[in-house]
Formats: sequence, structure tokens, C-alpha cells
Amino acid sequence: MAEAVVRYFRDGRLDGEHAPALALEGSLQSCSLAAGAMLHVAAALASQAAAGKAQARGLVVVALDRSPEVYLEFMRRRGLEANALNRCVRILDCYSDPLGWKQKFQNQQNQENRTKQFSTNKENITVFRDVKDIKKLMYSITELGGGFQGEGKRYFSIAVDSISSLLRHASVPSISVLLSNLRSHEQVSSIFWLIQSDLHEPKVPRAFECLSTMVACVEPALVDPLCVESPGSLSALEQNYSKAKFIVRLKRRNGRVKHFYEDLYVEGNDVKFDSAPASAEVNQSLVPKVQFNLELSEKERTDRANVVLPFEHQGKGEPIRIYDGRRSLPEGQLDPNLAPALVDEIVPKSGTAKGEIHYVRDSDDEQPDSDEDPDDDLDI
Repeated sequence: MAEAVVRYFRDGRLDGEHAPALALEGSLQSCSLAAGAMLHVAAALASQAAAGKAQARGLVVVALDRSPEVYLEFMRRRGLEANALNRCVRILDCYSDPLGWKQKFQNQQNQENRTKQFSTNKENITVFRDVKDIKKLMYSITELGGGFQGEGKRYFSIAVDSISSLLRHASVPSISVLLSNLRSHEQVSSIFWLIQSDLHEPKVPRAFECLSTMVACVEPALVDPLCVESPGSLSALEQNYSKAKFIVRLKRRNGRVKHFYEDLYVEGNDVKFDSAPASAEVNQSLVPKVQFNLELSEKERTDRANVVLPFEHQGKGEPIRIYDGRRSLPEGQLDPNLAPALVDEIVPKSGTAKGEIHYVRDSDDEQPDSDEDPDDDLDI
């Protein structure tokens, strides 16, 4: 299912559409696993771009929570060579000196009057020193993305790690405008970001969900401590921090919304995904308690199956009669409540019934012209 997200990003955008976007949500209890999922998607997308299988020519990582070396080392472990990293990965380092204080301190020490907005330390790492300026951040991201080599229109993907760190320096509306402008940029193929949902008010993650086409939630596995009692096994707390549920809600282009679920766990220094079992057991402690029984016993199921519905033929050899809302009589039998005179009129002596309508006046006081409109004499 994580591979489905990568394939969705690999295909990129269509003409006239905004770039597909993923909002990856974690929590304090699963923050390390959410960061691992972010690294996994970034490395997989960079590998697709390096192999020439993706619409994007490269990946721009906006690093706010982790050092750029963390991304580069993780991608090297995934098999990306140095040449591929230099060609297809650009990292905007907002982690080392996000507000430019280190540079000001060094300038004071060295008595240098020159100031630089950003400087390049390595071939694919650019240090950005003013994360409060969202417009300059937007310009730096698009400038790095436009530097990828290739023929034709050069698309690129963007990873923002993370929105929670960016919210310490900028407001929700300004960051929303940034993400919306990046999605609508003509060279952006896809964009995804990480946010720690429980660090903010509930309306903040929902605001960024509205900008995305996919939402992935990394939730703790919630291992029951009573089930982990064998000696030598990990404690329940350690299991909750090493295993989680990766739940994705994906909206397709035809408007259909699909839900996926996988198990996410850490194996050494790598992140692994396992497909969820087909019949997952439901934790009974999470089922809401109600005042009535929702289950049927075996006897109740048998009694329900033996009930003969009114419209079913009971199979007793009798002719099938369809109820038409009136009392049915056997063929050739008349209603005994009818007067003899009416019987002669309905069934004449010849034995052949005629299709006639018989009108019987209620009383002799009824005027012959009673069918006329009684309000004709009114001046309306």
C-alpha cells in the first residue's frame, strides 16, 4: 500500500490539474515511525526518478526536523549511488541555521560585514537561513527544482519535513498558501509533507488535509501489555514505539475514495511494511458498549430462516393468488351480501357479464345538476 502511494507520485500530474499531494500525519507516540515512513517515501521516489521511471526528474527535500545527512544516508542504504544522489536529490537545509543566528554570530566573530541569504556547502545541499520569509522559501524551492537536468519539461517533486516545525515560524494561512502555490506550480509533479497532528489544534491538521489528495495516518499498534508476558520479548511500550498502523485514504481522479491499511515496523535502521491480515481481529475494548444485543443465537437464526414471507408461495398445491388489496373470492362465487337485484344486473341470465358502471344515488334529495361547479354563481 505504501508502494501504491509511490506509484501515484511516480505518475505525477496531468495537464490542467494540480500536483497530487500527501499529508502524512503522526503523533508523539509514533513520531519516529512517521519519520521513517517519510524517509521511505522520499527514498522510493528518488529511486524512481534516478531510474527514469517517474515523471519528476528529481526530488527537493525541505529539511526542518532532521539534518540533510539523515536523508542522504538513508537513500544510500536504499541503493542510491553518489552520482544518482547528486543528480536527482536537492536538499534545502532549514535545519542547520533556520533563523540565521549562527551566521550572524560567525560574522561578529570574524568581523565580516557581508551577509548571504543562503549558501551552498555541498553539491546537493543548500542552507536556507530565514524560514520566517515564506516568499523567499517558495523562491528557493522552485529555484532548486528548476536546476535538474533533462529534456523537455523538467518536473520535480517536493518533500516538506515537517509542517509542525514550520508552524513555529509562520502562520497556518501563510503555509497553506505556500503549499497551494507549490501544488499549482507548472513544474511540480507531486508534493508530500509530514505533520505531528497532536501538537496542534484539531482544525490545523484538517486545514492541510483539505489541500491534499491523500492522507496517511501513522497510528500506534496499541499492544496489550497482558499479551506480552514471555521472557526475552519486548515490553508493550517498546512494541508500541517499534510498530504502528499505516492507514491511507486516497482519492482517485474519478472521485472514488479508497482506504488502505498496512503494518509499519522498524527493522534495524530500515522501515518495513507488511500487508494487514484479511480478517483482522477487533479489539473488544474498543467496541462501543450498547444496552441491547446485536448478535443472534443459533435458534434465532433458524427461526428467522423458517419464516414464510407473505409474498412467497407456500407450496401446498393451491393456486397462487396475488393479493390486490381486496377480499378475494373463489372463481364463480359472488358476494352473498349483494342484493338479488344487483346480482341479476351484474350477472345476467345469459351468464355473460358486461363491463358496466352502475351509479346509485345516495338520496332522492340530490339535485340532478349536482355535478356542476357549486361556485359558478360567485363573481370571482
